[in-house]
Amino acid sequence: METIENRKGRNKRSVTGSPKTTIATELPLVPSVQNCDFQGYDADTLMKETAKLRKIITKRGTLEILIPLCCTTTPVRYLKFRNTMKGFSSKTLAKRLKELDENGILERQAYNEIPPRVEYRLTNKGQELVESIIYLLNWMKKWAKD
Repeated sequence: METIENRKGRNKRSVTGSPKTTIATELPLVPSVQNCDFQGYDADTLMKETAKLRKIITKRGTLEILIPLCCTTTPVRYLKFRNTMKGFSSKTLAKRLKELDENGILERQAYNEIPPRVEYRLTNKGQELVESIIYLLNWMKKWAKD
């Protein structure tokens, strides 16, 4: 039986108007990509699983924090972020750093010193995320129209 889905994807009904249960459908695989890492996933599941990632990397300041960290193996101090991230308030910077720490992307090391010293470095999870972002940026450069 054919179904009709409303614009927001909330309700599905059959053509006759009676309610119908929603069943997840798989994305068709392109024949040349038989070893696709997403084989067996449907679009709804992928969108739900990527929602957390989108929330992390699309917030203002996140990429500005992550990209410089991928270029060094030494920890970066809060003050260095503060001095290099022009146009970002201390509150926004502190909030992003805390979110990245809580999500296991950054590791925060606070020292009991005067003046206070706090350093950040990428975790293994964070390093993999940054590498993926760099691949995405390279893809964008390759396909961007001049």
